[in-house]
Amino acid sequence: LFLGRRRSRVLPAGCRFVALAMKRKHDESVDLNELNELRRRAGELVARAGLENGGVKDAYKKLIHEFLDAGGPPDDLIVKIGCQFFGCPVGKSTQGPLQEVHVEGAKVLDFDYLEEFMVQCFLASGCPEKEARVSAGVLIEADKRGIDSHGIGRLKTIYLDRIKNGILKPYAPIDIVKETETTALVDGNMGMGLYVGPFCMELAIAKAKKSGLGFVACRNSTHYGIAGYYTSMACEKGCVGFAGTNARPSIAPTFGVEPCMGTNPLCFGIPSDEAFPFVIDCATSICQRGKIEKYARLGMSTPKGMVIDSNGEERTDTEGILKGMVKGECALTPLGGVGDELGGYKGYSWSVVVELLSIAFQNGDFGPQLTGVDAQGKPAPMSLGHFFLAINVEAICDLEVFKKKTGDFLRYLRNSAKDPNGPGRIWTAGEAENEFRKKRMAAGGVMVPPALLKDMQVLRESLPGLKEKYPKFSFE
Repeated sequence: LFLGRRRSRVLPAGCRFVALAMKRKHDESVDLNELNELRRRAGELVARAGLENGGVKDAYKKLIHEFLDAGGPPDDLIVKIGCQFFGCPVGKSTQGPLQEVHVEGAKVLDFDYLEEFMVQCFLASGCPEKEARVSAGVLIEADKRGIDSHGIGRLKTIYLDRIKNGILKPYAPIDIVKETETTALVDGNMGMGLYVGPFCMELAIAKAKKSGLGFVACRNSTHYGIAGYYTSMACEKGCVGFAGTNARPSIAPTFGVEPCMGTNPLCFGIPSDEAFPFVIDCATSICQRGKIEKYARLGMSTPKGMVIDSNGEERTDTEGILKGMVKGECALTPLGGVGDELGGYKGYSWSVVVELLSIAFQNGDFGPQLTGVDAQGKPAPMSLGHFFLAINVEAICDLEVFKKKTGDFLRYLRNSAKDPNGPGRIWTAGEAENEFRKKRMAAGGVMVPPALLKDMQVLRESLPGLKEKYPKFSFE
């Protein structure tokens, strides 16, 4: 960083600069040759900066965009130099909110093929036919939308391994404990959350269609997949949808370091006159545990600011983070990040809202009761709570008028002035997932990384009957 004081003495072609940048360890999922070439070009621009005044800033800004789009980390030396000496914005990729990550050895698997494999795994694990197909349908929908952290990537670890360990029931009756015309309390009896969730939202929608509003609280359930699946169900029936769930404690309160709350997604779905509804489905932390697991599968570092440890340090070592989270030594940070300077207390409070709506109606478990391990360190059940709200639009106004007004506003947002340093367009919630679905359908399926291909092979060997059904996978 001596460049700011004595630009005239920068080494020719930025040789020392490139050498320093190349010391960084990068993810296997990016093209190292491409990143190093961009670093070399950055070094040349830095060398020119000491000799001329014009044109270097714009060229360097363009190069930073190329570097980030190629998978380069936003805390890399060339990005820092761009920020400090050329006034370039840091961390702005020219790509959209979802990008396909290409990993060496990954294979594209057809959606129907992958969904049927998951069905067969659930059946082999003791799930009845209906439960197996509904559960697989929720998971494959995540992969179709590009939410890879909640699709096939969770089949083994979150569902099948827990069934095997006896902390998740492959089948359990669903009881309606208490019910009115507009409300219900449901008990999932520790069965498949992927099946309990659709049951509850269907019940909420049915009540909304009859009485204008339907609210269902659920207790004793398990991981139910992407919350956006349920609000999308409501939108398809002409309803506004609202859904949420608590989870294993992962988020630390603002100014705290202990994981006390789940990633606690807050999800709304609003019908529109466009080809897709407005669906905002996001954790109340900067990222969710599934994203950290995805970084691990891809061999990537975790971006700084997402995780804090018990010493108050912000961590980036993905494997260490996952181990620390199991031990309670690492916690996710709420939306807004560490402290209150960028509004971390807002994300923290929204997480509390979801937790309360998931435990207060249900008299449910929270905190240490949901760690997934007992006092002896053995796997233990996690009794989760969910909530589902459906509002029948036609009980209040004309559905088509409602949809058009929604669409008009979303189009207004997308057509508003663009950030000259950004990707050149604006997205609204649900749009990127819709585009991702189209791309993946056109590509013939989802890109499955080697780690998950290996999981499929392990499941084939360990679950009864799968070896006969799949003597050879399509990717083998």
